[in-house]
Amino acid sequence: MPIYNAPLADMKFILNDVFNAEQFWQNNENLAHLDAATAEAILEEMAKFAQNVTLPINRSGDEEGAIYNNGEVTTPAGFKEAFKQYAEGGWIGLGADEEWGGQGMPKMLTVLSDEMLFATNPSFLLYPLLSVGAGMALSSYASQEQKETYLPKIYSGEWSGTMCLTEPHAGTDLGIIKTKAERNEDGTYNITGTKIFITGGDHDLAENIIHLVLAKTPDAPAGSRGISLFIVPKFLVNEDGSLGERNPVGPGSIEHKMGIKASATCVMNFDGAKGFLVGKENEGLAAMFVMMNYERLSMGIQGLGASEFAYQNAAQYATDRLQGRSASGVKSPSKPADSILVHGDVRRMLLNARANNEASRAFAVYVGQQLDITKFSTDPEAVKAANDRVALLTPIAKAYLTDTAFQATLDAQMVFGGHGYIREWGMEQCVRDLRIAQIYEGTNGVQSQDLIGRKTIKCNGEFIAEYIAEIRDFANGLDADLNFIKDATLDAATEVESVTQYVLNAAKENVDFPNAAAVDYLHAVGLLSFSYMFARIANAAKQKEGEFYQNKLSLALYFVQRILPELALRITKVKAGAEVVMNFSEDYFTSQA
Repeated sequence: MPIYNAPLADMKFILNDVFNAEQFWQNNENLAHLDAATAEAILEEMAKFAQNVTLPINRSGDEEGAIYNNGEVTTPAGFKEAFKQYAEGGWIGLGADEEWGGQGMPKMLTVLSDEMLFATNPSFLLYPLLSVGAGMALSSYASQEQKETYLPKIYSGEWSGTMCLTEPHAGTDLGIIKTKAERNEDGTYNITGTKIFITGGDHDLAENIIHLVLAKTPDAPAGSRGISLFIVPKFLVNEDGSLGERNPVGPGSIEHKMGIKASATCVMNFDGAKGFLVGKENEGLAAMFVMMNYERLSMGIQGLGASEFAYQNAAQYATDRLQGRSASGVKSPSKPADSILVHGDVRRMLLNARANNEASRAFAVYVGQQLDITKFSTDPEAVKAANDRVALLTPIAKAYLTDTAFQATLDAQMVFGGHGYIREWGMEQCVRDLRIAQIYEGTNGVQSQDLIGRKTIKCNGEFIAEYIAEIRDFANGLDADLNFIKDATLDAATEVESVTQYVLNAAKENVDFPNAAAVDYLHAVGLLSFSYMFARIANAAKQKEGEFYQNKLSLALYFVQRILPELALRITKVKAGAEVVMNFSEDYFTSQA
């Protein structure tokens, strides 16, 4: 049976010591209702829910899976009861506006509560997570009447939400969607088309499902400028808020997937279903991206949760597993062999995972803080700066955190040897469930293209320059006893600054260059970001006494010496250019010669 113990001490350290969250909240009138004690109580309650409710149904949910039968979807045993308990605990609306029944908690806090659920049952969390995203889009763009109708029910868990973007022929290129929206005389629209890969498109957890659907009106402009957003409820809502007749929208099937099998991924058919316009015609993509940007950070947190789960189980296994003897002499003479923790390669894999977890957690909270500034600050300049930072870091949060987490889970699985391949230990499910995080909400390759193209080249490197300036300011303020992380971070900043200039120049010479260099460039910026996070961690830890804090410093040193050197490799690959990639003819890839 896999184990999981919520890393509450690490979470509290990141919030209280690294980011001084209570002071940040108290200095903002919109967050002043929150203090450290309340935040810690919330995390402790979520830890209980994750460990006692969602973890026990993770493997059984994977084995049973979501089931499609005669146009209806049912979730695995235990999911309905867990969802009810989750909703009644107020967790769906934890970060939602109090006006609509939420608790108004900051993203800095909700990223940590989400981590615990992603660690213990990612399939379960995807159901309420899509509801939260739908609520965000409606909160930003819906009419007052629409908000009053839908938001309280979504946040209470009585209703759930989805986002319906992808079509069989249109994934990343949403400009070519074919779903139609035809106006009716009463101001509603008839929505007709097929959407695929719809998470939570149908299920038995809530009495109504509110689909947010991208579609095009008959006279819409071509491309993404002609996309509109519509509310399409599973059941129409009467004027008094009660449920009316069934809307002609429903699942045609569910996908049979590699992982997250308890999450219903549906093919959704809209057969002239009644829809209600959100905002204005042809402006739907902006509303959907409000939802998608938050979801992309959530995918990074999915990676963190899986990596933490994998690390904990691998570390426990390595402690218990007796194989061979230490190269420096017997460590457990009373036992037939030493634990595999005496072997340097096992430690390498575990430390890689642990370093990833601690840097990823700090980075997620940092991005969450930027999102909190954009939402809660009353300072226009601070809001603009935070919006720019979020724009730059969102693709890194999604892609780098899931790429590094996937490697960490593979390392953790390898610690088990053959047992890591066996279902009972939970590692093979962890790997399978995490793989999708690198794919959905825009593949990591697409995220890399977004970073190098829109967020770097398009603004002539302004966003990354501002970020590097912040990193330098922080690193230059570190004391001499932290020179190991100070110097490493400053050197990394200079190297990323230099390769960014190289990218800007090369992009002018070769239109294929950005795409060919994108993934390596994103990993370079990701490594710099993790170095920045470890600098902040080390600075907070050195002011405290005890083994817990000393271990933070030791892990920062491990990162500098064993992980950060990858930066040189990534930069070398960026500078290799596009020619060596693009010089092959298209026929080469299918030729058998």
